Amino acid sequence: MSSPTTSGHDVTEETPLLSSGDTPPKPTPLPRSQLLVLFLVRLSDVITVSSINPYINQLISELKVVDGDVRKVGYYTGIIMSLYFSAEAVTVLQWNRLSDHIGRKPVLLLGVLGTIISITSFGLSRSFWALALCRCLHGALNGNIGVSKSILAELTDESNMARGFSLLPLVSVVGYSIGSFIGGILSCPQDRWPGLFTYHFWSEYRYFLPCLVVAAISLLHFIVAAISLKEDVEQPLPLRSLLTKPVLTSVANYGILALLDIAALTLIPLVWSTPIELGGLGLNPAAIGLWMSVYGAASAVCQFVFFPFAIARFGPRRVIITAVSTFIATFVLFPLENVVVRQASLRDKEAAVWPFIIVQLLMIAISDMGFSSVFMYISSAPPNKRSLGATNGLAQTVVSIQRAIGPAAATSLFAFSLENNIMGGNFTFAVLLLLVFVGLFVAVQLPNELWKHNDDDK
Repeated sequence: MSSPTTSGHDVTEETPLLSSGDTPPKPTPLPRSQLLVLFLVRLSDVITVSSINPYINQLISELKVVDGDVRKVGYYTGIIMSLYFSAEAVTVLQWNRLSDHIGRKPVLLLGVLGTIISITSFGLSRSFWALALCRCLHGALNGNIGVSKSILAELTDESNMARGFSLLPLVSVVGYSIGSFIGGILSCPQDRWPGLFTYHFWSEYRYFLPCLVVAAISLLHFIVAAISLKEDVEQPLPLRSLLTKPVLTSVANYGILALLDIAALTLIPLVWSTPIELGGLGLNPAAIGLWMSVYGAASAVCQFVFFPFAIARFGPRRVIITAVSTFIATFVLFPLENVVVRQASLRDKEAAVWPFIIVQLLMIAISDMGFSSVFMYISSAPPNKRSLGATNGLAQTVVSIQRAIGPAAATSLFAFSLENNIMGGNFTFAVLLLLVFVGLFVAVQLPNELWKHNDDDK
């Protein structure tokens, strides 16, 4: 049988959909109002999670559990940071599968309520175990990150997917910047503004103010989402339909990238707050919060300005490979920063390390573009749209496990390296560099283009 022809030319699987003279179709306009509501919900969770980063090490150092030994802070900080993701790993798949059945909106609203309850309780906690319980509560009640990606995939198509998914990490870094600023500036208000915060409550609950502000922001976003968010509910497919090469390969890349990212972002406040003589920079929570706000701004620029160009010029696979590669510089710079601070004069210690901090934060900002690319692979991986929620739930379960392992492993390795002086206290960074090369091996398994399925599977 002869091949079908169009205008006298043979048509095969390799025939371009557009001839050289055709103009590519314009991208479908993004539904701005619905995206805004979705991003506000996502913003609440990111602000809440990141708001504790600037002060968590100082908070832990004040608890009886460390008994005044600052070298032990890393162990307990790692546990606190990991518990949120551990609890999320247990429940996130169930939340996302539930959203396939009852709709995305109810699950999103329940997640925001969980955020409000958990962060308010966190600010009123005065023991390590109370803090740990609040973090578990937050992770268990919140499956919004996976549900948000499902909604975003449903709101976009192939023509505007890159732009849409570039905005989700942009929201994350903006939220990270806002949360870090709130946590760094508003913690211990009785010390910073003694004339204003005179009531004894503020001396007893030194970290409640940032928690209160974050809870208020989340409440506002809850009200907006309850009024404005719209959706349609479709019948989902069985979970076993997700066990395909496209889904598993995409999820593996998401997992390794998330592990490297959470390890870096957990080590930054820990290493920077550690005394100089123990391998850190000796920075206070306010300085850490301000620097992390700079990172948020840099990452926002990368996502909004450079990501669409990078996808169009290099493709999603190369963007992911580049993102993983940047962590080589990120981890190498940690010990270099301490060397610079040790050698600088007393007056110039902080200024001397600024260039290294800026480069390190820029590397992490560039790596964030990898998440947008991974989200595109994950959204194109399911056998059909009806299993999108379960796919994102599976992906988020894997990532939550990685993010539960990452903080505890990285901070514990750092504390172990310091206590035993392994590789001059730098054993942690050597291990993480090996993990980067594992990530590169996983990244090259992706196809150059997004996954394709038959039309009847959509």
